[in-house]
Amino acid sequence: MNKSGGTGRALGRRVLADTVHEEILAALLDGRYEPGASLSIDGLAREFDVSPTPVREALARLESTGMVQRFALRGYRVASLLQEEEFVDLMEARLAIEPVNSRLMATRRTEESLAALRAAVHDQATAQRGPSFAEFRDYYEADERFHQLIAQNSGNQFLLTAHNSLGGLVQRFRLFSGVGVTDADTAVPEHEAILAAIERGSAEDAEAAMAAHICLVRDRSISELRAH
Repeated sequence: MNKSGGTGRALGRRVLADTVHEEILAALLDGRYEPGASLSIDGLAREFDVSPTPVREALARLESTGMVQRFALRGYRVASLLQEEEFVDLMEARLAIEPVNSRLMATRRTEESLAALRAAVHDQATAQRGPSFAEFRDYYEADERFHQLIAQNSGNQFLLTAHNSLGGLVQRFRLFSGVGVTDADTAVPEHEAILAAIERGSAEDAEAAMAAHICLVRDRSISELRAH
């Protein structure tokens, strides 16, 4: 750290922005903000007792996930509900990317990457699954980490970029429901099947297991969407 303390101030601001991001994300996933509701930077800054800067940074991060949207001269608003047709399109994009990532990781796996993938499955299987974000945050994070690790270890930078471009859109359909985790008893075994195929080095089985998982997630999610 230099004598001016600049590094410390930068670190403090980043941590503060992360905290505000977590608070807004929790409110979105818990359904505390209505679709289309205005998100005032100054109002949120007063609510969290922070300056507008970390709020602005947090909202910019959430914009990349599609959970909030920014409009010229009107600021940020909560995204509208993801329609079924949009969700189906999103899952088609996942089907084009993630089975291939799984096939490639099975042929390029290392002990280090396998250990990280096993840890993600274990963390997801043992995480809380309550209805609020505070309760299912660890489950959510482990689920995201599992898919991200496979993309990162595919060895294909273009597929990784395509995967990352989807961002939090994969979770957007859960917005405003306030129901938390509903499919853990099936999703975790599906992840375990993908992991087992990658561990065996079976590219074909890994690809098929991921494709089956995404199709099942799609079907479960559509049923949930229609129920609400």
